Amino acid sequence: MLGLMQDWPLLLHRIIDHAAIQHGTREVVSRAVEDGALRRRSYVEIRSRALKVAKRLQREGIALGDRIATLAWNTDRHLELWYGISGIGAITHTVNPRLFPEQIAWIVGHAEDRLLFLDLTFVPMIEAIQDKLPSIERYVVLTDAAHMPQTGLRNAVAYEDWLAESDDDFAWGRFDENTAAGLCYTSGTTGGPKGVLYSHRSNVLHALACAAPDYMGLSARDTVMPVVPLFHANSWSLAYSAPMTGAKLVMPGARLDGPSLHQLLEEEGVTMTAAVPTVWLGLLQHLEATNGKLSTLKRVVIGGSACPRAMTETFERKFGVTVAHAWGMTEMSPLGSFCSLKPVYEGLSGDALYDLKVKQGHPPFTVEFRLTDDAGTDLPWDGRTFGRLKVRGPAVAGGYYRRGDDILDDRGFFDTGDVATIDPAGYMQVTDRSKDVIKSGGEWISSIDLENLAVGHPDVAEAAVIGVAHPKWDERPLLVIVPKPGRTPGKDEILAFMTGKIAKWWLPDDVVLVEAIPHTATGKIQKTKLREMFRDYRLPG
Repeated sequence: MLGLMQDWPLLLHRIIDHAAIQHGTREVVSRAVEDGALRRRSYVEIRSRALKVAKRLQREGIALGDRIATLAWNTDRHLELWYGISGIGAITHTVNPRLFPEQIAWIVGHAEDRLLFLDLTFVPMIEAIQDKLPSIERYVVLTDAAHMPQTGLRNAVAYEDWLAESDDDFAWGRFDENTAAGLCYTSGTTGGPKGVLYSHRSNVLHALACAAPDYMGLSARDTVMPVVPLFHANSWSLAYSAPMTGAKLVMPGARLDGPSLHQLLEEEGVTMTAAVPTVWLGLLQHLEATNGKLSTLKRVVIGGSACPRAMTETFERKFGVTVAHAWGMTEMSPLGSFCSLKPVYEGLSGDALYDLKVKQGHPPFTVEFRLTDDAGTDLPWDGRTFGRLKVRGPAVAGGYYRRGDDILDDRGFFDTGDVATIDPAGYMQVTDRSKDVIKSGGEWISSIDLENLAVGHPDVAEAAVIGVAHPKWDERPLLVIVPKPGRTPGKDEILAFMTGKIAKWWLPDDVVLVEAIPHTATGKIQKTKLREMFRDYRLPG
């Protein structure tokens, strides 16, 4: 027997409809790419313009299932494109501009995108590879006629001119909630990047889960600044969960430096924001140099890579900002866990509290965890046993776009590639990527733990650890450090700082200072390139 409820499919345009009806006057503040000026629109205006996008796309011949590429920063225009494209059943393919041009050409070709919407910043890059993008029929530059550059891009038009050829007298498309809505490619460290194809249903459920109090904790009283880009796996759901709850949105555009972010945080009264650790490193350095303050900010979500304990302590102890350590991946839409406090841990304080906060936390409803060994045998949740972290849920990938490989185990779980522990309370802690864990004498050493510890030294700006070949132990850890400006910490000083905080045999065999550590297009430390840099390195002795 079936229930007698209304058939109300979970479609993304219902989110912007709700925002316009219930929170119509709430602002979307956007820093313009053209000149850095702030542009203000209401949710009513965003919905109206999204409807124009949808109607204009249909006039362009775009139909259900067509892929539309965006190469753009976090702005109001990018946001309205998201809702307009998916509102007719087309697929928003967010392209990461930090990829190499050859990678961008590959994924646009693999997706067979028909249109490409791009910010001014990226016009020269796309001009250089246009002949490698045969599927693109038209380029729409996200600007107005006054700022439209001279360009040889095929059928190029200024976005505002393109949009002016339409109006908002339009009804959203009707289709199944499992219809594809978004396409995002992994950064592809080996072989070609892999496409993750989100559905309307998966994105709505993911946004609902993320908005809950123990996770993003959003409400209509919040002012949210998504620094994590829209091209990073749904901007961690904030482009959906913020309008869903009626929160004011602040879109930082192309200026992600510490001073620019601090200006927006203060002037717009931001209460919640989210980004990867490297972004917050720049903000904290700016605050330290200027003796700056965070007047309204209450919560910051940090994910993408492990958040150093020192960063969490600085935000909370110095600025009174609560840090939510988060974890996830493109294949999970992307968020899979948050480190909020369950009642069992509410009494923690001091070092014990921060020992917990370095963990990636517990999953929301809609995400299930499994911990196994290499043979697929379940391992105990005791907080000590390392194993392969596997996940399943309605917003977890079941396959990759245009690939026939089976990516799930015999129980329908996806192997994340992370090595982790899970404690009895359900808190997960990533100890490494399976390909990055250091195996010394048959035992595992967590490079993440060593990196987070090293960053706690007052002279260290960033740290990375890789395994280097050793004739007796197979591998030993090498600590690579970027010192803070004007500082030159010595090896003995660093190792003395780390001594007593970890097992003695975990201590790195050497410490090397460098000017910069390579990062992936998503801001993570690029261990593959780092290992290549130190391929011929020999440990002392």
